[in-house]
Amino acid sequence: MKQNVRQEDQQHDQLELIGMPEPLYPCTPTRLATWQDCPRRYRFTYLIKPQPGRGGAWAHTSIGAAVHSALADWWGTPVSQRTPERAEGLVRKRWLSDGFADREQSAAAGRRAVEWVRRYLFDSAQDPMAVPAGVEKTVTATTERLSLSGRVDRIDQRGGELVVVDYKTGRRAPDETDAFASLALAVYAVGTARTYRRPCVQVELHHLPSGTRAVARYDREGLENRLAEANSLGDAAATGDRAHAEGRDVFPPKPSPGCSYCDFRRHCPEGKAASEDKVPWVSQLPGTEQA
Repeated sequence: MKQNVRQEDQQHDQLELIGMPEPLYPCTPTRLATWQDCPRRYRFTYLIKPQPGRGGAWAHTSIGAAVHSALADWWGTPVSQRTPERAEGLVRKRWLSDGFADREQSAAAGRRAVEWVRRYLFDSAQDPMAVPAGVEKTVTATTERLSLSGRVDRIDQRGGELVVVDYKTGRRAPDETDAFASLALAVYAVGTARTYRRPCVQVELHHLPSGTRAVARYDREGLENRLAEANSLGDAAATGDRAHAEGRDVFPPKPSPGCSYCDFRRHCPEGKAASEDKVPWVSQLPGTEQA
């Protein structure tokens, strides 16, 4: 008798599950971008356990990480202690030497980074004494299919609205087209608005080497279109996840010259054939733009 009752309870539970909405797919803009750029790299990055061995560190990655960390430290420094010397010290404290050819090359890059940060804070339109609404803040947003989250470098308060700020340290200065092309920035704007419950429709790329800013300002329709794009990519990534769990390979590579910088290049014959070997400090060589 008890066994029959348990079976009836299980059947009832199963019937209750029928018709329930499918759980939201949790993801970040980086995960979606990885799927869009190269499904094989997506599989290596997110699905294979243990993960295949990655390549070594890149000098441009070390530069970017150090500058981002130093600026985050700066906004957390009491206003009374914010001096040019303090800014320089924060960069030196956060400096990483991974990926450089030697100590001299690392030191030269470090001096450039110190100058970038000093100029950005004290010789530009940036107010070094500002108190941002958020620094390295994780924001979230949901759509009908996705649960999105991502970490924003900085969130400024300007008048009655918030502005998403993303730092760039590459050789090439981004422009307005780059700002509008970034799905991540659009998602961050939506996530910031929903997390803080305040308007956020403007995103900016602050390029420290040149001191320039690339601005994209969205209207409601524009942000809705970017969320629809995120939904489409999320559906494709979720389908790929299920295929991997079932043992099916639906992760073709997208070989290009950019494969030179892929962390998993040595595991991808197509990527190796489409690209050339790069030294980790290539961003420090004359005439290169990667950083």
